[in-house]
Parts: sequence; C-alpha cells; structure tokens
Amino acid sequence: MTANVYQLTAKEKRFIGWHFIVAVAALSIGSLFGPFQAMEHAGWDFYEKFLNPIFHSYYEGLTLHGVLNALIWTTFFITGFMTFLMIYGLKRPLRYPKLNALGFWMMVVGLVIASIPILLNEASVLYTFYPPMKAHWAFYVGVTLVVVGSWIEGYGFYLTYYKWRKENPKTRTPIIAFMALVTMVMWQIATLGAAAELLVDLIPWSLGLRQGLDPQLDRTYFWWTGHPLVYFWLLPAYISWYAFLPRQAGGKLFSDSLARFSFWLFLLLSVPVGFHHQYVDPGVPEGWKMVHSLLTYSVFFPSMITAFTVVASLENAGRARGGKGLLGWIAKLPWNDPSVLAQLLAGILYFFGGIGGLINASYNINLVVHNTSWVPGHFHLTVSTAVTLTFMGILYWMVPYLTGKELWCKKCAVIQVWLWFIGMTIFSNAMHVVGLLGAPRRTPLGQAPYIPEEWAGHLLRVGIGGFILLISVYLFIAIMIGSLVTKKKLSEELEPPVADSLLDPQTTPRWLDHWAPWLIGATILLIIAYGPQLIYQIGTAQFTSPGFRVW
Repeated sequence: MTANVYQLTAKEKRFIGWHFIVAVAALSIGSLFGPFQAMEHAGWDFYEKFLNPIFHSYYEGLTLHGVLNALIWTTFFITGFMTFLMIYGLKRPLRYPKLNALGFWMMVVGLVIASIPILLNEASVLYTFYPPMKAHWAFYVGVTLVVVGSWIEGYGFYLTYYKWRKENPKTRTPIIAFMALVTMVMWQIATLGAAAELLVDLIPWSLGLRQGLDPQLDRTYFWWTGHPLVYFWLLPAYISWYAFLPRQAGGKLFSDSLARFSFWLFLLLSVPVGFHHQYVDPGVPEGWKMVHSLLTYSVFFPSMITAFTVVASLENAGRARGGKGLLGWIAKLPWNDPSVLAQLLAGILYFFGGIGGLINASYNINLVVHNTSWVPGHFHLTVSTAVTLTFMGILYWMVPYLTGKELWCKKCAVIQVWLWFIGMTIFSNAMHVVGLLGAPRRTPLGQAPYIPEEWAGHLLRVGIGGFILLISVYLFIAIMIGSLVTKKKLSEELEPPVADSLLDPQTTPRWLDHWAPWLIGATILLIIAYGPQLIYQIGTAQFTSPGFRVW
C-alpha cells in the first residue's frame, strides 16, 4: 500500500477544508428550520415562538431550509470532496489551482448574494423557484454564480486530467478520479436547463427587462436540472460506498469494472428523466411523459448494480474479518466506527428511498402522491439520509485527515449517527403515511383550522422525528467544531482509506475508460428526450405571465 500513498500539501488541505467549512455552516443554519417545521406539523408552536419573531414567514424558513441544505451544503461538500478525489486519485496537484480558487470564491459570493434577499423575505420562492412566483433579482444572480463557480472548478478538474492522460496514455484512470470526473460532467450537462431558465428568463424578468414568462416552459427547464440534481447529490455518496467503505470495513472493492460501468450508465440516463416530475402538467404530451418514465425506470438498473457491488464488497470485508454462514459476515462489520456506521445506515434507508422513487415514476400512483407529504418523506430518505448521512460519515475520517487531529468524541459520533437513523425513520415513515392520507406538502399544517383525526397521530410522529433530527444535526456540528479546536494530535498521519479492487484495475476493459462514446451517447439521448418538446414549447410559448408574490 505504501506505493499508493500521496501526501497532499498543507495548502491543498486548507483549500479542500474551506469547502467543507462553508458546507457545514450552511447545514447548521438550514437545519434549524426543517425540524422546527416538522414540530410545527405536530402542533407544537416552537416555530411561532422562536423563529417567527426573527423570520418573516413560514415560507422564508422553508426556502432557507431547501436552499442551504439541498443546494449549498451539497454543492460545497461535493466540490471539496471531488477536489480531494482528483488530487489524491491522480497523485498530482491541480494543474491550475487559481482557476479552482476562482470557482470556489465565485460560489461563496453567489451564496452571499442569494442569501440576502432570502433573509429579507424578498425571495421566499422555495429552492425550486417556480415562476410565476417572483424573487428579487439578486437571488437568481446568486444561484447562477454558485452554479457557474462549480462549473469553473470542474474545468480545473478536466485540465488536470488532460495533463495526466497525456502522460499516462495506457493507464486506467484511477477509479476515484474517474468517478469524480463523471459526476462533474453529468452535473454540467444537467445544469444547462437551469442555466437557460435563469439567464434567458428569470434574471431579465426579475430586472424588469421582460414583461412576462411562460411558466410551463420554465418548469421544463427546471426539471431538466431538478432530477439530475439528485444524482449530483448521490454519486459522491456512491463513490464513497464503492471506493472507501470496503477498505474501511476491512475488505476490497468487489468489481472495478461494474463500478465504472454503473457510473457511465448514470451519465447516460440521469438527465433525460425530468418529465416524470411533470405528470400533471397539461402542456407536456402523454407520449413524452411515458418516454421519460421509462428512462426513469432505467436509472434503477445502475442503482441495482451499485447495490450488488457494494453489498458484495461488504460481504468480502465481513468474511475477511471472520464472518461465517449466510449472514454472519454482517455482524463482523465495524459497526462501532462512526464513518462506517453512517454509510451502512444511509444505505439501509436509501433502499426504501429507491423503492419510493419507482413509485414516483409510476404515472397512476404518482397522481395519488403528487404534491402530498409523501414527496418530502421520499426525498428525506435520499438527499437527507443516503446523501447527507454518508457525507457526515466521510467527514468523520476526512476532518482528521485534513487537520491531523483526532475526531472529537468518537462515541458521540456513533450516537449522532444512530439518532439520525432513528429520527429519519420515524419522520420519513410518518410523512409517507400522512401523504397517502392526503396531507399536502409545503403547507404549515399546524396552523390549519381543521385536521382530519386520522392525520393526528402521524403528524405527532413527524414532530418527534424532527426533534430527534434536530438533536442529531447539532451534535454533528458540535463534533465538527470540537474536532477543529481540539489539541489532540493524531499519533501518525492518516492515509485515506481508498480500497483496492479484487482484480487489478489495469485489467478493466479499455472501453470502460473511453470518454467519447459515452459523451456522444448521452448527448444523443438528451436530444431525443428533450429536443422535440423544447422546440415545440419554445415555439408555442406565451410569455404573458406577470410575477406574483404569494408569501
């Protein structure tokens, strides 16, 4: 293993660390609102007592929760993590570190610019920012800068990889760098939809340069980005499950080839699926909804490859640690390691989130759960657990690696992970059930003049789950702060736990390391899935809808 060790410089570690600092700061603020909204659903007036005197409306808090947790926490964490993956994976510094620094600071500036109108209650349009709800122009400009900044960081990755490839023409791309590159390419393709919406429509409209918009067209632009955004969140978690978790558990990656193949499939299939979010939109023909539904089901295939490969890798680890029998290897996994525990529990809950995703993609069933509490129940299993809990687990080894200090209170970290798992299980299950009973999403149910009796017990569980999650997230913040300020140094420098593969990666088929066919395929599929409909929607668009402030 010594030959694989590469030491990041102190400057590189600081740069990566600043991404995580901003990410965790956003999580610490955004997570204040979600649990309080959950407790509001239960009829507890904590939200009204503690937050309403500071913030202007329930929807301002809901916007802060969505923007800071779903967009900012994830984007800053992912770009920081991928910076590490590129440097450590390719065993070389970034080719143009100033370019990546420019991208990072552009994201920071965008975050500040977008946050100001939200805090002034001038942009309480939620993280989906659907027109004709109209936010202050600074919100749209800030979000645009965050996206463009992430693009610039991606360009820095591409230039670094180009230099490496010229020097290593016949070597398989190291898997962690390969996965980081695929994730960033998918992200840049996916965000073309939001870029068109923001630059062509929303920013000119909010500045008064356009009189009206076509909400149907802008919803199509948004969902071009909106569902692939889920995979931008998930793929870094998958990277950890594939490339780090097996070694942390004491084993090896079961199949380098399957891991790479699954990521190529995610690149192909993640973007052309947006119409399954628009089943009730009358402006999208049924045939195109069916096409996107089928493509949505197809994304389940690489997810199943991931599940098989990760579980096989974990079984290899459990048996290497002495596990016997059909399932005896499970008990041998290091459940007392908070990083491993976080990822294992994240994977367990994501299994149920994946099943919910298939339900959402099913046209007839979707009509039942659309715009109900089922939907936030579902995505709290994905972005809030599979993603966020995995990211927490990554930070439990990454922060000591970057700082050279011990993780503060390892037992507290184990407790924090279990609290998240228990709280999310209670919260999400209750949201799913009350959604099936007809409870609407995006609604302060605790303020409703009438609540059906059959909802009451489930809304109480929503509040209980939210309270447990509130304790868990701020315990995590305390562990992060404690790990930064502790004076306890590690006895020796940590080595990132990158897993070896059972087979030499150099034996991986060469076609799994060729970019051109996959990029061409992704482009063709995207044109087929969106081209005809966008041409039609743009050609028949009625730019007549004025802006509304509904909060």
